[in-house]
Amino acid sequence: MASLPDWRDGRASKNGRTPMPDRPLPVTRRLSRRTLLGGLIPALSLAACSRHDETAEPLLDRFSVGEGAYRPVGTLQDIPPSTGPFTARFAPHFGMFEGLAGPDFVDQLKFAHDQGFRAWEDNSMAVRPLADQIRLGNAMRKLGIEMGVFVLGDRQGWQSPTLTSGDAQARRNFMAQVDNAIGVAERTGATRMTVLPGLATPGLRRQYQMAHIVDALREACDRIAPHGLTMVVEPINNVDFPSVFLNRTSDGFLISKAVDRPECKLLFDIYHQQIMDGNIIRDMDACWSEIAYFQLGDHPGRNKPHTGETNYANVLQHVWKKGYRGVLGMEHGVTSTDPAAEEDLILTYRRLDGLLKTI
Repeated sequence: MASLPDWRDGRASKNGRTPMPDRPLPVTRRLSRRTLLGGLIPALSLAACSRHDETAEPLLDRFSVGEGAYRPVGTLQDIPPSTGPFTARFAPHFGMFEGLAGPDFVDQLKFAHDQGFRAWEDNSMAVRPLADQIRLGNAMRKLGIEMGVFVLGDRQGWQSPTLTSGDAQARRNFMAQVDNAIGVAERTGATRMTVLPGLATPGLRRQYQMAHIVDALREACDRIAPHGLTMVVEPINNVDFPSVFLNRTSDGFLISKAVDRPECKLLFDIYHQQIMDGNIIRDMDACWSEIAYFQLGDHPGRNKPHTGETNYANVLQHVWKKGYRGVLGMEHGVTSTDPAAEEDLILTYRRLDGLLKTI
């Protein structure tokens, strides 16, 4: 049988047109995916570049231009300290000025007042003897010192899950703590109390645990509403407290929104926020509608502002610019028990107060 004409070698044309001229044919190879992409990607990249309009505004990296939102502060020493009563309601706690004021709690209150402080907080007030609550409450009223938060229950007594579990007895125990806290608030003049939902319940989905917390807090709101009190739910980090359930501000915000009562709001602790997520200012903005109280402390070490990694000058400027004028709890330690360290702590807050006075 005669062979078919081959249009590729020039002896015939595939479509009847002029035959291709005689010339050696290239060797035909099977193209692999790698070979194809190796040639295609550079070609596409070159084509994309060639389409850029050179007369248009040059393309900029989205982070090339920043925003100067705050007064630049080199060091705290650059800020003149304030004088007289503090502008901000910074709130020390018992033991913070023991070296300068002595061990008696009333003497510490008097010393703090002489230094210009007009607020105070005491996490342990609910578990102090009744006589001490009355004595300290009377002293604060006489001095004109506002009582900040106290912890509603005994946070040191966590042995097993409470509010997260949905256990009926655990809930009754919590309501007894709520009723006790109402009396504490009346004796000390406090209007806010800290709620810590406690440990996570192993084996129970997180959403169910959160629902148990919300139900308990709604019942607690019914109890405190006639007394004009507010619970502030506090997320705390799970580095210092590994088994705690509520460890992120975003979840605290969700709980407060779900309770949906004016008696239940959020405590924004900057120390815990820094450990868990950082992003302090943006997260603060995201949950601003629910924040009713702030606590301060630098990380690492949980000492005074500007002993760690947090830029408290900028953070407090942001809080102030947004209009917050409530209590700012100084929930941290002192770098030393030496009286000089306590004096340095006071100077630090004087300088921060001086910065806020300029806003």
